[in-house]
Amino acid sequence: MSVQLPLAPGSAIGILGGGQLGRMLALAAARLGFDVVVLERQADSPAGRTAAKLIVADYKDEAALADLAGLTGLVTYEFENVPASSVDWLAAHGVEVAPGARALAVAQDRFEEKTFLNAHGAPTVAFAPADTPQEAVKAVAKLGAPALMKTRREGYDGKGQRWVEHAPDAAAAFAELGGVPVIVEAAAEFVRELSVIAARGRDGAMAVYPLAENHHEHGILRRSIAPARASQATAEQAERIAARVLSGLDYVGVIGIELFEMADGRLLVNEIAPRVHNTGHWTQDGCEVDQFEQHIRAIAGWPLGPTKPIAQVEMLNLLGEEADAWVRFAAEPETRIHLYGKHGARPGRKMGHLNRVRPL
Repeated sequence: MSVQLPLAPGSAIGILGGGQLGRMLALAAARLGFDVVVLERQADSPAGRTAAKLIVADYKDEAALADLAGLTGLVTYEFENVPASSVDWLAAHGVEVAPGARALAVAQDRFEEKTFLNAHGAPTVAFAPADTPQEAVKAVAKLGAPALMKTRREGYDGKGQRWVEHAPDAAAAFAELGGVPVIVEAAAEFVRELSVIAARGRDGAMAVYPLAENHHEHGILRRSIAPARASQATAEQAERIAARVLSGLDYVGVIGIELFEMADGRLLVNEIAPRVHNTGHWTQDGCEVDQFEQHIRAIAGWPLGPTKPIAQVEMLNLLGEEADAWVRFAAEPETRIHLYGKHGARPGRKMGHLNRVRPL
């Protein structure tokens, strides 16, 4: 199905992936008058239960992709590990996919990602690739221990990575990560972790949200505070980084950029995510237009919405059985509850989040 942009209300938008980000995108799209078609492997998924139509199949199933293409000419994705071959198939059959294949390719390989960032004026820590145990040892020796070793592909919420305290230990860490290609990163002596959520429209217009300050536990985002207390110079530095990344990728949609703030005030990019982002959940109750509506606006060719903050927000991820306390949270006047409709509360699994709202 061909698509005419800007996309008119009543049209359909496809989403690859049925998790909580897909769910919140589907809800935002519905609010703007769009129908959503979700392609997801599980029959019972958070996004699938909010969509106008659900296609249950593997992301690489060409019959399912053909069904999706027959229902909508515009598709997005909720996570960056969707197979690039699926995006290529859709594009080859006339479907507009946003963000595009370039963003997906860069984000799916951590070495390609950091290489791209440095080439486009977005600084990172020093890094080196390693394809063998011997190369891993040499990389840590070159960069200095301790160093962080990550698989080049896959991995999230602290998975797929190991700290290496001494160079000779790198061979064992390489084996523990499955013996697959890795990237070794120099340790970052940062003051705090920040993130910026930004959007780019089809006309090249950009919209940047205020910075969020983020706190992780065991590799999982625990809470974000936004707008973060930051100098004008820091905010402008983050905006410049976002603009370089978005322009370099010819990006359409919302992107999340994780940052390290160094003691001297420099910002280093930790990683990028070509999608709506956990650290942007605060925008649902803290901004005039949240990140989910902004993403739908951008990919549909609509004007981008204002990113002005209307409240101070502390976003708290609800992990495992913490979401069972919804009655207590509902009694807190300043708290807005966002639950994902997941079944099976496992330790560390994101079941929802809270936005605790206070005046600016």
